[in-house]
Amino acid sequence: MTDLRNGDLDVYVQANVGGVLRDAREAAVSPLDRGFLYGDAVYEVWRTYQGVIFGWNEHWERLEATAIGIGMELAFSQGEILQEIRRAVKAWREVTGDAGEVYIRLQISRGAGPIGLDTSLAIEQTFILFVKAQLDLDLDSLDAGVRLAICEKWRRNSLEALPPALKTGNYLNNILGLAEARKKGADDALFLNAAGSLTESSTRNVWFVFNDRIATPALSDGLLAGVTRRILLERISERQGLPLVEESLNVKDLSAAVECFLSSTTLDVQPVHSIDGQGFAVGPDTVSRALKKQFREYVEKYVAEHSDLAVDL
Repeated sequence: MTDLRNGDLDVYVQANVGGVLRDAREAAVSPLDRGFLYGDAVYEVWRTYQGVIFGWNEHWERLEATAIGIGMELAFSQGEILQEIRRAVKAWREVTGDAGEVYIRLQISRGAGPIGLDTSLAIEQTFILFVKAQLDLDLDSLDAGVRLAICEKWRRNSLEALPPALKTGNYLNNILGLAEARKKGADDALFLNAAGSLTESSTRNVWFVFNDRIATPALSDGLLAGVTRRILLERISERQGLPLVEESLNVKDLSAAVECFLSSTTLDVQPVHSIDGQGFAVGPDTVSRALKKQFREYVEKYVAEHSDLAVDL
């Protein structure tokens, strides 16, 4: 029985391992699982708004694309996983008593089998779902912004290696880049590619507000095709007379930027205070704050139209 008397309520993670519900700290995965041994897995993350899974189809499409990219045919249907998510959310709510928004992480491994790199050794795919509390940024965090540091030692994976557009279990490059940034006193890393072009942070896409446009690095420079990034480009394509565009950017372009922000599924639009000491405008009267408001208006419409994706039925 999970003991929540010592603050575990805020950090309790519910796991669903192949259909078996358990405390994530007690989750059982075979030591021979290829996701554990080699990072031979695909994953996606969702969050809820008003109890509705946001971007369900968009994230699933990317999961399928990643699976195809690494030669894995998914053994689980979208409908099956949705039901398992609901089971995990119900269990999480029963343990915590929390009725708030949830973070959902799905990982599908190629499976366990004899030790060896050959993918034919995998016997059966396995899935692991994690559910935990999803917290939004408070006003103090929005006003302060995050500090980024450009990685000098680690570059974003090359498109000719394991493409960054594939959301796999291989995250060591991101981990090492983040560790480098933290040693510099920053909150997160900003990666360059081998050619010196800007790409993204350790887990989020990056944007820059210039006098004539709001730009994010091009996918061709090697970065994840973020779902929030896609929504901003396709559904919120203009803000305060500034078009939202994607283009190749380099470090020299930073001097002309007046604002910078990150985008992600869990925190949507998050302002950046500085990059290696270069400051950007933050606060309530910024373009990024207006974009965040417009994104949340899009979310409201999405929630109203997708009651079928409610996690609590």
